[in-house]
Amino acid sequence: MQLIPTNAEVLDLVQRAGGLRQGHFEYPSGLHSANYIQMALAMRRHEDATLLSVALSRLVRSNGEIRAMLSKLSIVAPATGGLPVAYGVCEALRAHQVYWAESVTQNDPLNFRMFFALEPGEKVLLVDDIIRSGRRLTQLKQLVEDRGGEVVGIAVLIHDPTPGVADFGKLPFYQLAKFSSEYSQAGAACELCRQGVPLTKVWV
Repeated sequence: MQLIPTNAEVLDLVQRAGGLRQGHFEYPSGLHSANYIQMALAMRRHEDATLLSVALSRLVRSNGEIRAMLSKLSIVAPATGGLPVAYGVCEALRAHQVYWAESVTQNDPLNFRMFFALEPGEKVLLVDDIIRSGRRLTQLKQLVEDRGGEVVGIAVLIHDPTPGVADFGKLPFYQLAKFSSEYSQAGAACELCRQGVPLTKVWV
């Protein structure tokens, strides 16, 4: 495997770890798909988690502007899926520190843990295990900016975009692999619904 694994190699690792599931899944958005990626399963083994995090860090390090600020760069992630990635990337980059934000309930907005505080103008790299709609990373970016930080890039292990995925404009965006699930609305628009395939609801 290369220093930065190929798209196929990353997805093969996730599949071997049981993280790439096939079936009939309903996402919190109401969209249905025959595929579901659960990155927590792929991050269970230290060897796999290290390989993925280090590879992602190498993509980030290729940006000269970010590379120049590593000693003062903060890695910020949404809990809980982004945390293993954040710590792995922070260690590999030798960045400054890790923050995270979480929701009290599924429908609550993300917020930092008590006593977490960003310095005015603090440089921040947003990190997560997977992006689908981009809702969490959009909230996290807004939270960082509201607290006076500056987001300098976004890095994710897997990019599996839903229709209407968030657009982060010219902000540097790094993905280790891309997977294209086929999403559909429930009911007549969903082939699996029409076939009567049992449904599994997922919440992340």
